[in-house]
Amino acid sequence: MKKLLFMIIITFVSLNIGQLQSPHEAAAQQKPVPPYAKWGTMAMEKTKERYPKAKIIDYLHVGRVTGPHSTTEKFKLWLKGDKGEFGVFVDIEFNPVTNQVIHISFRETPR
Repeated sequence: MKKLLFMIIITFVSLNIGQLQSPHEAAAQQKPVPPYAKWGTMAMEKTKERYPKAKIIDYLHVGRVTGPHSTTEKFKLWLKGDKGEFGVFVDIEFNPVTNQVIHISFRETPR
């Protein structure tokens, strides 16, 4: 009987622990979506298309380069393929006003 009561109490506490936070604390824990997220998703999708047999195992936003007529988001993805691991730099150049992609380039690297 004591074991059953103990299990019920533990279950109740476990289920209600999330309710102990105030709405302000929960909102403060949510991270904002970075401005490059859309382009990072595209970089991963296009990399999967280009290397369909490889698995993406890591992702890094390298940075943003803003020019007079276009902006380029730069990423480095780490892939694992049949012949081992390798890196791929993906640059997505786009029109910052329309968000229309101008060019996507890929460059492999052993590191």
